[in-house]
Amino acid sequence: MALQEIITRITKAEKLANRPVGSTKLIAVSKVQPNARVHEVLQQGHRLFGENKVQEAQGKWPKFRTEFPDAKVHLIGPLQTNKVKAAVALFDAIHSVDRIKLARKLASEIQAQGKPLELFIQINTGEEPQKAGALPAQADDFIAECRAMDLKVSGLMVIPPVSEEPSLHFALLAKIAARNGITGLSMGMSSDFERAVALGATHVRVGSAIFGARDYT
Repeated sequence: MALQEIITRITKAEKLANRPVGSTKLIAVSKVQPNARVHEVLQQGHRLFGENKVQEAQGKWPKFRTEFPDAKVHLIGPLQTNKVKAAVALFDAIHSVDRIKLARKLASEIQAQGKPLELFIQINTGEEPQKAGALPAQADDFIAECRAMDLKVSGLMVIPPVSEEPSLHFALLAKIAARNGITGLSMGMSSDFERAVALGATHVRVGSAIFGARDYT
């Protein structure tokens, strides 16, 4: 499935939901994709990408940005505190702020580097023990704590449980965001991004549907 087809489907979903066309940003998830595929999508004019790991992104994006200086890269995977300095230097946004220790480290490093950075707080809407993110009952307090550190909370992010209807989790995320005056909603992936758009997603994270299946071998 090509990039343009995904963009067309997003536009159609926006129209069906009576949302302004272009109000949903497409994050092309380039993790574990060959550089040639990523370069091809860059050549097609797309400029917003998502990576899961700091080290992998460090290995490809500085080089890509010499050719495409307007490319933006968001970290959508978990962030270890010992990688915060590198992450702040490299990324334009971080979607996986999930605990107070990480928030403190980010606040310190953002101030040290003097770099504005969009931050999305990850919410574990399914309350899955193996998954990162603030629990829904703790979300309001965590958002307030992050704001007290002068962190720019641009949005919330969710990865719904694979065995449940994602729309329920998208709706819950939107509800938490609304009561905290947050407009950004990072939700929806290759299999469910149209449902996410219908429920107000401002960022959808689509990888395999753009680049093809990942080879983890």
